[in-house]
Amino acid sequence: MDRISRPPARQGKPRRSASRLVTVLLLIVAGAACSTIDLRTLESEDGQPGGLAANAGGLVTPRQRAVAAAKWGLGRPPLAAPPPPAVKPALETPSGFFRGPGLIPAITRVPTTDNVVFLTIDDGTEKDPQFAAMARELGVPFSAFVTDSAIRDDYGYYRDLHAHGHAIHNHTLTHPQLTQLEPEDQHAQICGQQDILQHEFGTRPALFRPPFGDFDRDTLVIARECGVRVAPLWSEEAFPDRLEYRRGDRKLHPGDIILTHFNGPRQWGGSMTDMLRLVLRKVTEQGMALARLEDYV
Repeated sequence: MDRISRPPARQGKPRRSASRLVTVLLLIVAGAACSTIDLRTLESEDGQPGGLAANAGGLVTPRQRAVAAAKWGLGRPPLAAPPPPAVKPALETPSGFFRGPGLIPAITRVPTTDNVVFLTIDDGTEKDPQFAAMARELGVPFSAFVTDSAIRDDYGYYRDLHAHGHAIHNHTLTHPQLTQLEPEDQHAQICGQQDILQHEFGTRPALFRPPFGDFDRDTLVIARECGVRVAPLWSEEAFPDRLEYRRGDRKLHPGDIILTHFNGPRQWGGSMTDMLRLVLRKVTEQGMALARLEDYV
């Protein structure tokens, strides 16, 4: 279980053929009927799959989402996130965390008034095809923070997640407690994983989460040198049977980051589909939608 470290042609218009006009009209009608489009081929500024597809996990219409909600045992479909902000909000490093020139920001939430929260999943031990199908059919966005030692036996599972719009980010090579390492060893853990993920997925991750949420000033300097922009931590942690809050009011707040893990019955006594079902129920009950973290940071 992770913990947060503290501190830590001719002139005029060309003529259009009748067939082209028919094609355009058909595309417009089809788009209106679906109320969404498949943008899996688009990429965001960080090279990760972006746009609506990343929020929807591909082509998911409201009707399909409702059908999937019934299939996966949800009382109601999850709420759809609003369009991403035109300008990403300025990030706020919590009081008590390391901050200053040369350091990437470490955050526990995103400063936004949108009723959105973000699902992030760490490590990579459990590679549950049912979870991948559930997230895809419901159009659930999430960001994965993976450890090489946990996923190297099945990179294909994570390539498939990436192909369906889920960003893959850095969680070190072997999940050590970084504050117990010398700077050169921290560099090997962070930059080494950056290199592997760039090779496996074609993009260099922009986000990094230190194992256990434990970091020091060296960690944030080294992560920046390795090409990382932000170190997202978390506000809540999700399990198959509960959501643990770090605030006394035990409520989700706009911009909160939810942590969970690629775990299964052996670690949890429950499955990843159980976890996702609980998260979606809690998020929806509180009037929130899951959004794509990379659209905001």
